Amino acid sequence: MTDRGAPSGAELGARLRERDLSAAPAVLNLVENRAPGGAEEVEALLREVSPAALGGEAGAHVVGITGPPGAGKSSLLSELVRHWRADDRSIAVLAVDPTSKRSGGALLGDRARIAHDPADRAMFIRSTAAGDQLGGLAPSTRAAARALAAAFDVVVIETVGVGQSETDVADVADTVAVVVQPGSGDVLQFLKAGIMEVPDVLVVTKADLGTIADSARRDLLSALGALGADVEVVSVSSVSPARGIEELAAALEAHRVKGDPAARRLRSRRRHALADFAAEHGERGLRALGGRRGAERWLGEQDPALDVPELSRGLAERALEGA
Repeated sequence: MTDRGAPSGAELGARLRERDLSAAPAVLNLVENRAPGGAEEVEALLREVSPAALGGEAGAHVVGITGPPGAGKSSLLSELVRHWRADDRSIAVLAVDPTSKRSGGALLGDRARIAHDPADRAMFIRSTAAGDQLGGLAPSTRAAARALAAAFDVVVIETVGVGQSETDVADVADTVAVVVQPGSGDVLQFLKAGIMEVPDVLVVTKADLGTIADSARRDLLSALGALGADVEVVSVSSVSPARGIEELAAALEAHRVKGDPAARRLRSRRRHALADFAAEHGERGLRALGGRRGAERWLGEQDPALDVPELSRGLAERALEGA
């Protein structure tokens, strides 16, 4: 136990390995804790749910949902959650909201916007504040998603907005769905933003609008065809009765099956370890590793079961040897 009587990171990690979903609130409290010693506890938590401890990658499907404000992400997610729960899947939703300048907390509070049964023990939703992060993710999102993936069947990360500076979700999720709204300029802005490499699935909301939604879908398909991108476009409507939700869920699952989540997660861990090292040690530290390329070569030689804290520590030790 920690000094204040809360479960330690190692204890929480062990509970997650046993698929104890009730540990989720304490896990989020821990990764959001900025008190002294908190980083060490988070490292202990992640060690307990690392591929080495689990005997392989965590089993959850980590899904990123992103798109411009007002595109209907929360309504869409409410329907997706209903579909997944009908399939008896446990779900954790990490909803990253804009930060309130007054309180520093999450401004919109997705727990109120995403329809769910509060008594459902297999459903966990937490709103977190993005803070001053430009990548669309709260500082704790990566650690939380990595930890909860050990216990839940589906972990959803809903991010703030979309744009060139808000593509970090692609580094965390196995599958990314980008949501656009027809008739609002979202499609054109999406194309201008230069993030066509981000989505694995494109979702056109408000299909009940008819012609205007069909036009948006055609525009996206045309743009994808010109780029040679293999991205499925799904039209949905969250207006009762909802339409396209089963097709969207099937598209997300199809991407997971045909893709390589293990390789994607491995690349992500190594990128994050290098980013953490560079943030702490700067250019001087990178030079001691033979530059960024030298660091990447070293990371590529490491055990794929190592998690971010071990990799970051290894980079630091190697930099000391080379200094």
